[in-house]
Amino acid sequence: MKDDKDNIQLSAVEDHDGILTIRGGGARRDWNGIHYKQGMSAKNVGTTKLSANIATIPPGGVAYAHIHVGFELILYILEGKVRHEFGPGLKQSVENEAGDFIYIKPGVPHEVFNMSDTEPVVAFVARSSAEEWDNIIPYDRNRPQS
Repeated sequence: MKDDKDNIQLSAVEDHDGILTIRGGGARRDWNGIHYKQGMSAKNVGTTKLSANIATIPPGGVAYAHIHVGFELILYILEGKVRHEFGPGLKQSVENEAGDFIYIKPGVPHEVFNMSDTEPVVAFVARSSAEEWDNIIPYDRNRPQS
């Protein structure tokens, strides 16, 4: 069985009486310039307060400016190097590479750039929301600042 809206393969979930597993492979979802490998969320394993998956930004790719509304996010960079432009007007920046952890507070506008034109960025993503995609909104870097 497959949930077409989120490209989730519900049949990929193995329930071992309280320990649930999704083995390698599985569905992929593309969003905002990022490829996501199916992870775990309310939609497939019934989590109530968290979700996680693997994100890949292709060479030269950009995860366009957005805001996480009401949830925290932790990234662990497995491969590659990224630049986050963040804050009001995206005027601040920080670079991270494989081996770095990144914490993004709720409501912080940010845009993510793969700094390589030849290698992808691969990251483990954990969110304090069981609804992976429902509380993310676009951010216009050119909007007037208050």
